[in-house]
Amino acid sequence: MARSGRLLPNSMRETRILMGMPVTVDVGGAFATLVDTVFDYFERVDRRFSTYKSDSEISAINRGDVPVKDWSGEMMEVLAIAERTKKETGGYFDVHKADGSLDPSGIVKGWAINNAAGIVHKAGFSDFFIEAGGDIQSCGKNASHLDWSVGIRNPFNTDEIIKIIYPRGRGVVTSGTYARGHHIYNPYAFGDPIAEIVSLTVIGSDVLEADRFATAAFAMGRGGIQFIEQTPGLEGYVVDINGRATPTTGFGDLCKP
Repeated sequence: MARSGRLLPNSMRETRILMGMPVTVDVGGAFATLVDTVFDYFERVDRRFSTYKSDSEISAINRGDVPVKDWSGEMMEVLAIAERTKKETGGYFDVHKADGSLDPSGIVKGWAINNAAGIVHKAGFSDFFIEAGGDIQSCGKNASHLDWSVGIRNPFNTDEIIKIIYPRGRGVVTSGTYARGHHIYNPYAFGDPIAEIVSLTVIGSDVLEADRFATAAFAMGRGGIQFIEQTPGLEGYVVDINGRATPTTGFGDLCKP
C-alpha cells in the first residue's frame, strides 16, 4: 500500500481533546496523515452523537426534527447494538432516559474507538494504542517492542496504579465514580446512584465488547462482577467503597507480562 506524508517517530504519541475528553493515538511507524485521519473520525462521531451539541443528529432526533426513516446508518447501528446490550444485561443498560430522549453516550465511545482501530488496521498497521477517556484498544507492540500495558488506578488515590494488565489485543474499559462522580444509576432502584462500588474495569475481546457491558455491570453494584464472571469472553476487576478488590477468575492471567 502506498503511503505519503510525514513519518512519525516510533515513540510518537499524540493527544487531543475531542468528544469532551482526552483522546490519545499512538501508531508505531505511522504517517502523520493517518493519525490525523483517526482524529478526524472522532470529530465526526462527536458531531453526530454529542447530546451537548444542538446541531448533532442525536439532538435533532431528540427534538423530533428527524423521522426514523432519515436516521443515519451509523445512528441505526449504534442503537441496534444498544438494544442488543439492553437485552443481554437484563435492562441494566438502556439508552432511553427518563424523559424519553435517547443518550447513546454509554456505548458510542467504545464503538468509535473500535472503528478507529479498524481504520488503522486497514491502513496496514498492527502496532497501535488508542484511548478515549480511559477506554482503550491496543494491538501488537509498543515503541520498545513490548506488549502494551494498561494501569488500573487506585480510585482513592489516582496517582497510584494498583494493577497492571497486558490486554494483548483485547479492549479495556473502566467505569467508576472517582473521576466523574455519581453518573451511573440502577434502573431498578428508582434511579439511585451506585454507592457500594467505586471502580470496575472490564476486559473484552475488543473495546466495544468491554464498553457495552462495563456501564451495565457497574449499575448492578456488587453483583456486577458476578455478571462479568458469568459472561463468556469477559474478565473484570472491581474495587468497592471499602477498598476491597475482587477480580474474576481469569483476571490474573492478564497481569502476566
